[in-house]
Parts: sequence; C-alpha cells; structure tokens
Amino acid sequence: MPIRASRTASLLALVALSATGLGAVSSCGSEKVAVSTAEAAANRARQVAAAWDGSPSTAAWRAGYYPMGEAVQLPRGGLRSAADKRAYQAQNFVLQGTLPATWPKRGQVAWADGEALTRPMVGAQETYKTLARARVDEIPHLTVTGAKLGEMTLYTSRGPATVPAWLFTLQNYAAPLKRAAVNPSKLPPPPVKPAHDLPASQLAPLGRLVRIAGDGRSVSVIAIHGACDDGPSVDVLETRGSVVLSASVKNPETGNCSAQARQKQVMVKLNRPVGDRILLDAYTGRPVPYGQPNGPSPSWS
Repeated sequence: MPIRASRTASLLALVALSATGLGAVSSCGSEKVAVSTAEAAANRARQVAAAWDGSPSTAAWRAGYYPMGEAVQLPRGGLRSAADKRAYQAQNFVLQGTLPATWPKRGQVAWADGEALTRPMVGAQETYKTLARARVDEIPHLTVTGAKLGEMTLYTSRGPATVPAWLFTLQNYAAPLKRAAVNPSKLPPPPVKPAHDLPASQLAPLGRLVRIAGDGRSVSVIAIHGACDDGPSVDVLETRGSVVLSASVKNPETGNCSAQARQKQVMVKLNRPVGDRILLDAYTGRPVPYGQPNGPSPSWS
C-alpha cells in the first residue's frame, strides 16, 4: 500500500520545523542539543510503553486477529515473468470466469497453541476487488479464471495462524494465488495521543512494518525521511509487554530543499524475540501497521 499523503505531508512539515530549530542553535550548544534530543525521544518511548503495558487496549489487541504478514500469497514458485510481476504490482487483473456467489459468513482463525477466533468473512467478489484495483484490460495483466475457498497460513500479532482464504486460479499457473478471506479485528483505541510537538530530528512517524524475522529477534520497518538529510534512524525500547520503535531524521539541512519524502527500509535488532509483545510507533502511539512498500495488500490500520 502506498503511504498516506497526510503522513508524508506531516513528516515534511516536521523535517522543516526541525531544520529551522536546529539552525538557530550555536555550535557551542550542540552537545546539549544532542542530549536533549535523545532524552526527548527516550521519554516519549517510555510514555508510550507505560500507556500500553497492562492497558485494556493491550488486552483487546492480544485477543484479536491482526495480520503482521502478507495477506496475499503468490502461486507456489512465484510469478514467472517480469510482465506478470509488473501486472501484479500494478494490480492489473482481468476476470475471465465466474467467482463463487455464496460463502460462509464467518470463518475461524486458528493458532498453533489451540486458540481460535471466529471472524466475519469476505466474499470472493469483494476479495477479488482488493487484488484488481486497476481493472484495466491491458497488457501486461494477470487473468483470473475462477476461485474456491481454502486456507492459508500467515503471521499475526499472536504468531502464525491458519485462516480461510480464497484460492484464485490464474491462467497459465498450476498453483493458485491465495488471499485471506477474513476481516481483521477492529484496532483498539490507543491509550496515548500522537507526539505532534516534537521535531523530526527527535521523532518522526514510521511508515510500516515490512518483516519480522523467523526467530523474532529483528524487525524491518519502512522509515520516512526528507531529501536534505542523512537518512532515518530507528531506536528501540523493549519492555515485557511491548516493543516501542522511535524513528528520527539524522542531520536535517537548513535552507532550500526539495519537498520530497523518501522511504528507507531499516532493520532493528531486538534483545529477545517479539513474541506476543505489541510493536508500537513512538510517534503515533499506535501499533505499527504491516504492509509491503507499494504492495496491494491492505493493512488492518
């Protein structure tokens, strides 16, 4: 999913604000600025962790279904040609066949520890529309000839889960393309407000989660920065119940600068596996949403 324009505009405003503030500080006070910057970000991370740990929002999060992995799984072996890959990224699908008109209204999400949750299901037609947003009969495109209900396994906030999925048959492919067919749970209200009063050099909003390592000891996120800086930095605060990520922009420059937001993938190493801890954005005070850059898979956020 593309990053929301409002987030990008907010970041650029933060970058500009931080550049103005830093430009007004004399060189003799640079060490004090660095200390106060680190302290401000650390204080905010502790505030977010304290608000979430043990809160009703945390209880709701741990009882819900929140995908933290790709809700779309490509045919076994992947897409075979560059043209098919471009069609998938452009969400250019063509339907040549009939999709099921009926389906169970509720389906079960099942975890390895035996826990399960029943969630509303989405029909084949609506699920297809999440894939084929372009719906342009042009070349290149992927052709869907039918679908049937099945299962897939994906990573969630509570670990791997088996969920109902629509298995779409693609022309010239033996294996189906899978798309999760159950709606995520409603995101619980965050117990802390966003940090609007900090410049981007101290704290900036994250883009989204890209990957949790197989052993859970690192996470990869998309961080956003401007055209006139040294890139993003992401710090981490780990508690028993949460992992708080604090993104910032390194050395934003003053003066004229192109108002262009850039994305960079950053891997953050953890002292212990994520497990069932909540991955939080220190700036927004909300769980970090999952989503591949420019990917078609929607996030629960």
